[in-house]
Amino acid sequence: MRISALLLGSSLALAAVTPAFAQDTANPVFTGPRVEATLGYDHVGAGSSVDNDNGNDDQSIDGLLYGGGIGYDFAAGGALIGVEGEITGSTAKSDRRDYTTNFGFGRVKQGRDLYVGARAGILATPETLVYVKGGYTNARLNVLAGSTNQTTDTDFTLDGYRVGAGVERAVGPNSYAKIEYRYSNYSRGNIDYATGGTSGRFDVDTDRHQVVASYGFRF
Repeated sequence: MRISALLLGSSLALAAVTPAFAQDTANPVFTGPRVEATLGYDHVGAGSSVDNDNGNDDQSIDGLLYGGGIGYDFAAGGALIGVEGEITGSTAKSDRRDYTTNFGFGRVKQGRDLYVGARAGILATPETLVYVKGGYTNARLNVLAGSTNQTTDTDFTLDGYRVGAGVERAVGPNSYAKIEYRYSNYSRGNIDYATGGTSGRFDVDTDRHQVVASYGFRF
């Protein structure tokens, strides 16, 4: 329901301001190749299908998200369409004294996250872009050892999807700033062992919520 409400609200907002985009579809700040740096809040926890009867599965980890991305946007039929990719890291991790199951993965630290997807938006004003986005995300959870913060060579690798929405503002002829909310759900995973082996694929249900700000440049 939260995802549907987000996408419905974003779609209504885009539809309400569609005429504004036609006035300035060639704005160079919103078309062409781009590169950006990203910083924000990261929350990872159990999904809605997890059985919480044991009292442990509601646990989550929070931290600072950091990274960067690239993309390419172009005007098409009164709208802006783009493709994008991103790589991020995170400081989110389990407490060093926490020996519980921690939403099904043991003691973990959020590792790198790879994302590739598309976005679509329109101009609310000549300098303000409103957009929605979606795509594929591949995340890694690094296993922590014992009662220390040492990371082992064993990882969980998770596959899922991401949806989100944001507002982007031109701050110069070739630069921009934006703020964005995105939700990710991971439904499949495998274990990468310290010995170099990999487990078979298995089902998971892990949610991720992020609120981020980015600053970027176009070329």
